[in-house]
Amino acid sequence: MTHTATETVRQTPGTYGLDVTHVHGDAFEVDIRGHRLLVDQPTEAGGTDVAPTPVELFAASLATCVAFYAGRYLQRHGLPRGGLRVHTEFTLAADPPARVESLRVTVTPPHALSDQRHEALLAVVSHCTVHNTLRLPPRVEIGLALPEP
Repeated sequence: MTHTATETVRQTPGTYGLDVTHVHGDAFEVDIRGHRLLVDQPTEAGGTDVAPTPVELFAASLATCVAFYAGRYLQRHGLPRGGLRVHTEFTLAADPPARVESLRVTVTPPHALSDQRHEALLAVVSHCTVHNTLRLPPRVEIGLALPEP
């Protein structure tokens, strides 16, 4: 899909947007609803390592979604969220195309969560939005917008 930057891209309900702009070298700034964060590459990959990589943010997106769902579960049951921890590891594929081959997410609940509630917590966090998206991948379209003259 090609459109000029002056065209208005109509967003429908449930559609969200964010913008990425070049900062320097391999560093880019992401603007999400006025929240700004950086991405970069490690020095060994040619970047300046001033920020996480896009792939690290991808894994972080899953981890923080799981943490959010776990936190809401604990809150609904009147339990403290202090001590809740989510650890994530990912492996890059050795063969093309470049991609994340596997992700492992481990939730450490607070001590206040009884053993009887562990299965329920796991069921809830397994249905976080990012995990659901990975299980049922979205349609992805990559287009080109022409710069303004």
